[in-house]
Amino acid sequence: MESCLCILASWLLIVLFSYPFHDRANHTKSSDNVFLSPFSSFFSTVNKHKPWIETSYHGVITENMDTVLLDPPLVALDKDAPVPYAGEICAFMIHGQEAPFEAVVLNKTSGEGVLRAKGLVDCETQKEYTFLIQAYDCGAGANGVSWKKSHKAVVHIQVDDVNEFSPVFREAIYHAAVTEGKIYDSILQVEAWDQDCSPQYSQICNYDIVTSDTPFAIDRNGNIRNTERLSYDKQLHYKIMVTAFDCGQKRATESVAVHIDVKPVCKPGWQGWNKRMDYEPGTGSKQLFPKMHLETCDGPLSAVRAMVELQTSHIGKGCDRETYSEKSLQKLCGAASGSTDLLPAPAASTNWTASLLTDSGRDSDLIFRFDGRQASNVPERVVPQNLTDQFTIATWMKHGPSPGLRAEKETLLCNSDKTEMNRHHYSLYVHNCRLVFLLRRDFTQVDTFRPAEFHWKLEQICDKEWHYYVINVEFPAVTLFVDGVTYEPYLVTDDWPIHPSSIDTQLTVGACWQGGEVSTPRFTQYFRGSLSGLTIRPGKIETQKVISCLQACKEGLDINSLESLGKDIKFHFNPAQSVLVMEGEDLESVNTAMGKVSYINSRQFPTAGLRRLHITTTVQCFGEDICISIPDIKAVVIVLPPSEPRITIAGSDRLVKPSADLRGATGVAPFKELRITSTVTKSDGVPFSAGGTALKKCTVHRPGVLEVMHNLDYCDVLVIGEELNPEHESLEIHHSSLIGKHLDATNSTSGISIYGVDSMAHYEEALRQVRYRNWRPATLTNRRFRLTCSELNGRYTSNEFNLEISVLHNSAPVEHVNHMAVQSQYMRPVHHPLMVHTLNSHISGTPPAATVVIVICIAALVVIVVLGIYRLHSTHLDGSKREEDGAKDPKMDWDDSTLTITVNPMEVVRDEEEDDDDEEEEDDEQAGDMSAESGDSDETEEEEEEDEREVKKEGKQKSKLEWDSSSITY
Repeated sequence: MESCLCILASWLLIVLFSYPFHDRANHTKSSDNVFLSPFSSFFSTVNKHKPWIETSYHGVITENMDTVLLDPPLVALDKDAPVPYAGEICAFMIHGQEAPFEAVVLNKTSGEGVLRAKGLVDCETQKEYTFLIQAYDCGAGANGVSWKKSHKAVVHIQVDDVNEFSPVFREAIYHAAVTEGKIYDSILQVEAWDQDCSPQYSQICNYDIVTSDTPFAIDRNGNIRNTERLSYDKQLHYKIMVTAFDCGQKRATESVAVHIDVKPVCKPGWQGWNKRMDYEPGTGSKQLFPKMHLETCDGPLSAVRAMVELQTSHIGKGCDRETYSEKSLQKLCGAASGSTDLLPAPAASTNWTASLLTDSGRDSDLIFRFDGRQASNVPERVVPQNLTDQFTIATWMKHGPSPGLRAEKETLLCNSDKTEMNRHHYSLYVHNCRLVFLLRRDFTQVDTFRPAEFHWKLEQICDKEWHYYVINVEFPAVTLFVDGVTYEPYLVTDDWPIHPSSIDTQLTVGACWQGGEVSTPRFTQYFRGSLSGLTIRPGKIETQKVISCLQACKEGLDINSLESLGKDIKFHFNPAQSVLVMEGEDLESVNTAMGKVSYINSRQFPTAGLRRLHITTTVQCFGEDICISIPDIKAVVIVLPPSEPRITIAGSDRLVKPSADLRGATGVAPFKELRITSTVTKSDGVPFSAGGTALKKCTVHRPGVLEVMHNLDYCDVLVIGEELNPEHESLEIHHSSLIGKHLDATNSTSGISIYGVDSMAHYEEALRQVRYRNWRPATLTNRRFRLTCSELNGRYTSNEFNLEISVLHNSAPVEHVNHMAVQSQYMRPVHHPLMVHTLNSHISGTPPAATVVIVICIAALVVIVVLGIYRLHSTHLDGSKREEDGAKDPKMDWDDSTLTITVNPMEVVRDEEEDDDDEEEEDDEQAGDMSAESGDSDETEEEEEEDEREVKKEGKQKSKLEWDSSSITY
């Protein structure tokens, strides 16, 4: 038996290797002309049966997964089992081009298989798949010959959904409006949807209000209702946030905003306005009520009158005004010079106000507060002695009634006898809320019964508000201006003139001095209130234009686009532009006009804080005076704090000047290289825009920092150390340097002060013209000065810029021949720029004595080199010098009789581009300086003789070697 099996196996191997194999496609149809081996019938006998599978399958796959769960499981059976190959399952074939699945045989013997997705399956793209599947056995042998396939079974696959999407609202925002006082079943309905494919995850099962403490509720269908009656006066707008949940309890990623406006039950009044408006400094005019309109409940109207009032009494002196010093303001407004400030800021020279109570308030606005116990005597040196028939008294005053003291006089200003007697020569006081001005003339001026007391009864005197009072005296006429409005006295009392005497008088502020008729001289008639800017100007009176400028507010109400107002609109401003009255017959025109009402503040650096707005409205109907009552409106304007400027003074902080320059007729200019800049810091880096006229330029300096141009009101140059000795030194500025500018200057032994409201550029020009002279600099080593500048009367101050002037005294002369005065045609000028850099870098930190040593050493080196060259070309030099001296421009000739030249070897490195004309001007200037010194003391004459000897030795030097300290930067 075993031998037979071996023979059969050998025979099969011979057959297999004797005939080629054919693919499965050659066995599918018997009609094909295919070569059949003689042994095909044998293979057919081995693989007798086709595989068998179920007729249908149902499967489930979860989206984003690849494994399919089939029911029943995928199993193929073959009756040829357990015959190898014929009874085994080799493959499952899927019929359907778009079916994204594949079947894989897990076990050939058992016929088990698995169905899986070729890629990720998305339920939202396709929920179900249907296709056909067949099973194939392995054929009759290893080569797959005579394989058989099963029938086709139907496979139905369902894709299970995953809750991967969150609900999304169909609208980005929802709006609704309700009438106050009503309960609504549904105000509005919000709706969300879900992209998931299954009903479980795609349906919205719940809505919820995220915002807490709101009078609203929402049901599972998205209907929003109010849970209590709403009030327009309490809250006119609600914003609530709503979210949604699907049935898988997945929450919406973003909640939706629902805006609900509450409409009032028709009540007449203004609607659509905000209680607060923010004002950014420098933005010009800003509309206050752009969307405001008047609701009249459809009543027939014949006229509407609205009054808008800006209340600024708590800001500064009644409103936002410039806070410069009184002198600076008068100069800015073009007032006549010569006024005396009786209430200046306390200082060493103005110490009579040091004992008074000050209420600086805001922005350096100097205010003196008198409580009935303070007063001050003005020094005699300050009191104007030449009051004529024309003079002006001006002051800011805030005063209220004094209970229980109505019979007592309250004196602002009083000029009375200092001793022996108690006569009042002139005074200004308040009595029973009346302003009284007393002026008693001397017999030397008039000897008849003349007006002496002038009375004004005004509400402003006791209204506890700031007002600007100006009294113009043109004797016998006296005129009062209050806030720029003229008032004539209602009562004038005559009196006899005062008898002449030799008794001195005392000028007092805040009370009246009683020096006689009492045992102890004392103050009487104390003032209770606040004063600021009290001045007296003899000889001249103020004009209406100047008075209006001095008291003008820099903030107020405004109307944008006056030309666009309706023709029937009538409006009127008060002088301060704090009250605006509008009248019109057409309601729509009135609404348009009110929308154009604006607030404006022209100050570059306004006073920050709150301004109150009050609007009163009256409505007239046909045939009736007043038919509808319109409630008043109260709102506020918040002026935001301005960006504070940083004023920086820069320039050369050390100058080395020869003594000859200090003795010159013009001296030296210490601040010739001065530069004043100002910057503001913006945290957000937004470009700074200007609304006021003072801001001329705004440049981006670096991110967040802007360079701005604004005014200054004073710059002080103070002497550090010993004060100036007027016998031989001065610090001054020529009056011509201030022409065309709003500037004045005063100087003393302690320094110089330039004041007036003007641009930084004009202050730069003026400071560069400040000159320092010293007629005897022999014993002077250095002088130090300190410069500071201010804006808004010290509200913003600059850095302290310190400058030192070092005096370079003449050293022992070095005898040498100047061979560079005229250059030979064979010689070329050699420049050493590196030498200048080296010298500058050393001089900046080297004492004057060491500087002289360095200069002498370099001079000696240069002289040696020049002498060597000269000896080599002496023959040629003699001839060329005569020719060139004869042909040289006459402007370059030297005059040794009056010109003093100090040799500076460092000037060999000066630029070739310097003009010969400039050299000549410098030579002439020095020549004039030397000539002017001939009248000085013996010590000065000895120094000049020594200088002249030095000039004779160096008289042939070219002007190029003349010392010019301006070419060296420290």
